[in-house]
This record gives sequence, structure tokens and C-alpha cells, in this order.
Amino acid sequence: MELLNYNAPGLLFPAISLLMLAYTNRFLGLTSASRGLVLQYRTKPDIRLLRQVESLRERLSLVRHTQAMGVTSLLFCTTCLFALFLDSQLTARFAFAGALLFMMASLVVSLREIYLSVRAINIEFDSLLRDAQADDHR
Repeated sequence: MELLNYNAPGLLFPAISLLMLAYTNRFLGLTSASRGLVLQYRTKPDIRLLRQVESLRERLSLVRHTQAMGVTSLLFCTTCLFALFLDSQLTARFAFAGALLFMMASLVVSLREIYLSVRAINIEFDSLLRDAQADDHR
């Protein structure tokens, strides 16, 4: 079995950092949309807005989980590097495996959030089409 060296966990650092940046941008976009919907609902209550708010709440929760898993992945990656520094191959291997597993888990949860995002925009499209059809019948 080949020894683990600094290169493998070192390659994960930029990947995890980019994922964390993407997750943070996603989070900021969702919070901005949430505030806008809340303001819009307070101005003119509409059941369709409540459906969007429910979707945003679920999506924000998923993004929070992706961020937590990304941070955990980074912690495992750092632990791996520290274990390599201490010449503890077994600990380094377990930590590296943990970093990879948490990174994969964050990607899976992110994929789920993307599917919810598409569902949310479809709510908007359905609303727009219903309004357009109602205007055509007038």
C-alpha cells in the first residue's frame, strides 16, 4: 500500500474552498430572495408567495447542511495534514477518507438543493402562465 503524502490532501484544499465559496454565494442569494418574498407578502399576501417561502426555507436548510459538511471536510483535511506532519499514516488515511466522504455528502445535498431550486422556479412559471391565461380569457 502506497504511503499518503501531502499532495493528496493538499489538492482538496482549493476544491473545498471553491465549494464553500459557491455554497456561501448560494446562501446569500437565498437570504436575499427570502427577504424580498417576505416584504412582497407583507405588502400583498398571496398563497403562491407562501409556497415560495416554504421552498426557500427548505433550501436554506440544505445549504446550511452543505456548508457544515464542507467545513467538516476541511477540518478532516487539515487533520490529515497534521497527522502526516506527525508521521501517523493510519490517522492521516482515516482523516483523508473522512474529508472525501464529507465532501461527497455536501455535493449530494447540494444536488438536492439544485433540484428544489428548479421546482421553486417552476412555481413562478406556473403562476405566470396562470396569470397570462386569465388575462387571455378577459
